[in-house]
Amino acid sequence: MAETHSETVAVLGAGIAGLSVALALAPTGRKITLLERDAAPPDGGAEAVFDHWQRRGASQLRHSHAFLARLRTLIAMEHPALLAALREAGARELRFADGLPDAIKARYTPAPQDEEMAIIVSRRTTLEMVIRRYVEQSPNVSVRSEVFVSGLITDRDASGSLVARGFRLQDGEEIRADLVIDAGGRASPMTDWLVEAGATVTEAAENCEILYYTRFYEFAPGQSDPPRGRHAPNGDLGYLKFGVFPADNGTFSITMAVPEVEETLRAAVVRPEIFEAICARLPGVAAWTDPERAKPVSKVYAMGDLKSRWREMAPDGRPAALNAFFVGDSLVRTNPLYGRGCSFAAIEAHALRDVLAETRDPLARGTLYSRRTRELLEPFYDDMRSQDRGAARRAEHGVDPGYRPPLKARLLRRFIEDGVGVAIRQDAELFRAAMRAFHMLEPPRAWLEKPSTLLKVVGVMARGRKANAHLYPEKPGPDRWEMFKLLDLPAGADLERLRAAA
Repeated sequence: MAETHSETVAVLGAGIAGLSVALALAPTGRKITLLERDAAPPDGGAEAVFDHWQRRGASQLRHSHAFLARLRTLIAMEHPALLAALREAGARELRFADGLPDAIKARYTPAPQDEEMAIIVSRRTTLEMVIRRYVEQSPNVSVRSEVFVSGLITDRDASGSLVARGFRLQDGEEIRADLVIDAGGRASPMTDWLVEAGATVTEAAENCEILYYTRFYEFAPGQSDPPRGRHAPNGDLGYLKFGVFPADNGTFSITMAVPEVEETLRAAVVRPEIFEAICARLPGVAAWTDPERAKPVSKVYAMGDLKSRWREMAPDGRPAALNAFFVGDSLVRTNPLYGRGCSFAAIEAHALRDVLAETRDPLARGTLYSRRTRELLEPFYDDMRSQDRGAARRAEHGVDPGYRPPLKARLLRRFIEDGVGVAIRQDAELFRAAMRAFHMLEPPRAWLEKPSTLLKVVGVMARGRKANAHLYPEKPGPDRWEMFKLLDLPAGADLERLRAAA
């Protein structure tokens, strides 16, 4: 049953973040208005929306997407009708048992918590279409499309604090509200508007040093996912990360992530013939893109300017503006490689809902929301940045065939590959713990730091590589020099460029 609440809410943006705000706050009875500059999804089903919906404000609209278990669980618990609608529209759910390593499958015993480790996979256009239509059924939610917001309405209260009062539209209309929420994404102008009004906003940002390339495919009649073989449909070759993403209604996508330092490959991979040539040389991917099984149905979409960024909206413990809140990429931007952006937005939206229920005091709300989001998300954000930095270093070293890592780096790599990697492929308990961390159901590294985990890892390493040979994954693809030769690309061009720059 919906709560009875008189507060009004104006939300900038009706993408995943704005829709998450509506999902979280609509049941409270607040009157919510979402202001979206892009057009509404066209009439029709998933295919019509994928083919024709244009969203200038969502550069990631036609890249691979998945809802991690943390978000899928939230939807299942709070919006079971939405989960049913997603399934009806063709979205798929991949279960924990579906991804078990071969060494674990034969003796796997399900645990109760495994049920919540399901991931929703679908094209982003389908996900957004279904969630938006579900939200629009709420009598207290209004989504206004093709609305251009030109500014923020603010004033000062009796204490001199800056207070957000609503949005000003390009045509002069004012949308006033008790709560003003920025869900406008990474390029939202709301922070600039606050600063112009005298607010102090701090942020920490760094480049992810990677670019994305995605292409969509459609299964031929009678075809579906290939059997899971010895080669995984995802992998990290250092110079290239790749993954196959099953989607809705007989479709799937393939995303390749190329480090910034690999300028030659970046320039080439956007060409469809090069993209397909790479797929054909990745054994875990080739089974999907075999022309007998599937055909490409899109161009190769590219996405760059990827940054990690955390904006602090309550510096020194005091909100930059009262009654103003940020949700989604306008608050925290993450590397899409980890698939956490949608989950972050939903967690923030529901944290905001809980904060609003705890206190009516605007100052306390802003302070508490800032603290709560850091408690919930900062461990995952910091872990992501650490991994990004390491990947960027390895990619730069990878262009130099003469580079030899220092002893400490070699020992760490052996611990990960010969210890942790092997242990989780044979031990159901460790695999479960690792996947719960991946799905944001547990802190990212807590499982790895447990003494019991370290004992298992050391025990695995003590057996030696020969005894563990059957537990190592197959090589995911050619090394850099072999791949460049196969693609007829100059493998040494990027090294020459780096040396010249140095």
